[in-house]
Amino acid sequence: MATQTQTPRQRSAAAKRGAATRKRNAAKQSATTTRASARRTRSSASVSARTSARSTARSARTTGVQAAHTAERTVDAAGTQFGAVAISAQRALLTAVGALASAGDAIKRNAQIYTDSDRLSKQLDRFERRGTRLFDRGRRQVRRRTR
Repeated sequence: MATQTQTPRQRSAAAKRGAATRKRNAAKQSATTTRASARRTRSSASVSARTSARSTARSARTTGVQAAHTAERTVDAAGTQFGAVAISAQRALLTAVGALASAGDAIKRNAQIYTDSDRLSKQLDRFERRGTRLFDRGRRQVRRRTR
């Protein structure tokens, strides 16, 4: 199978799928950490009414920032996955278009050959020479086997 030439910024669909998986896993881990932090903040707020209010407020701010980062990671992972799917779909579409273009070119070539008498004569001569070569090659192989 022929390899594709890629621009420096382009990544293959497989690489994007792998990156999306890593980002999804990081987002899940971040969400778990955020939930744990929120749980700790909630429990410390209920335990200490006034003595550690500053500490609880700081924990709440940290949890909020962490939740924002988690949301950002989740959105980034989804975008990367969408990019991988888009590349796969684009490749499938471009392959089909290329195959149709090649078939169209072959039909056009054949139409040009078989509608012009000079070209048809040359093509029939080519077929004759090719048939002669194949026939002679087969004859030589038979002779070699019978010796």
